[in-house]
Amino acid sequence: MKRAEPNGTLKGNNMSKPTIGFIGLGLMGGAMVGRLQDLGYTVTVLGNRDRTYLDAAVSRGAVEAASAKEVAQASDIVMLCMGTSDHVESRMRGADGVIAGLRKGATVVDFGTSLPGSSRSLADEVDAAGGSFLDAPLGRTPAHAKDGLLNIMASGDKAAFDAVEPVLKDLGENVFHLGPVGSGHTIKLINNFFGMTVANAMAEAFAMADVADVDRAQLYDVMAAGPLHSGMMDFVKAYGVEKDPTMLAFAIKNAAKDVGYYARMAEDAGVDSIMSKGPLTALNEARDSGQGDEMVSQMVDFFAKRFKG
Repeated sequence: MKRAEPNGTLKGNNMSKPTIGFIGLGLMGGAMVGRLQDLGYTVTVLGNRDRTYLDAAVSRGAVEAASAKEVAQASDIVMLCMGTSDHVESRMRGADGVIAGLRKGATVVDFGTSLPGSSRSLADEVDAAGGSFLDAPLGRTPAHAKDGLLNIMASGDKAAFDAVEPVLKDLGENVFHLGPVGSGHTIKLINNFFGMTVANAMAEAFAMADVADVDRAQLYDVMAAGPLHSGMMDFVKAYGVEKDPTMLAFAIKNAAKDVGYYARMAEDAGVDSIMSKGPLTALNEARDSGQGDEMVSQMVDFFAKRFKG
């Protein structure tokens, strides 16, 4: 994997790097903090219950804060990489939240996959506190994050984006500005809805092949020879035919959350999403039956078991 070269980062009129606060050091967040430390950024961190990546960052010189407020007080840019909108909101608001400690002119960047309406509300609150808010959901994997090769789908105030773009380019190979705040999360949710619809359709197709006594590999060969062929099809085939779930390192519980957010976004917009109902029902049932920590490609097993009764 090619490693991205660092970008020069302006702070005011100096060529010094801005100070970074990072909240949420899971697999992805931990890799992103590691990348920032590789490039010499000063980082203040606030982690999760699992201290694996937090301790790794501290051992390399990161400062551990006691609260989100302390992170904000120490940082020019506050980054969050958390699992749900509720998690983000809990770290942003309150007496010990980011907004309470935000420096004037600071920028908050939410890298998670959150509800666009939540992002817009937080942006208003951050603006009132004298800062700027960008939603910037991610594409690709922690392995890409480690080398600064993420896809970053940012949206929000263009001047704020321009100011932090050099830092985003240190984290991402492809960095997009997609319009007003909430646009990044909207596009990410549409993207994930589409991907999870395709993945579940392919998973059910393999299960139906079993019911009809058709070879899974032959089914794939025929489908892949035509216009249906896609990367997502290949990811599901890696498990459905070759029993390798690692090609699509995305947990069923996270897929259920994202498609659920897509359905909620549609509801908030006053429209009825017909297409999201199938994959959302399947993902929720698989999660609730104990498959939540398994990878999405293992939905093949869910459909196979369901068809057997």
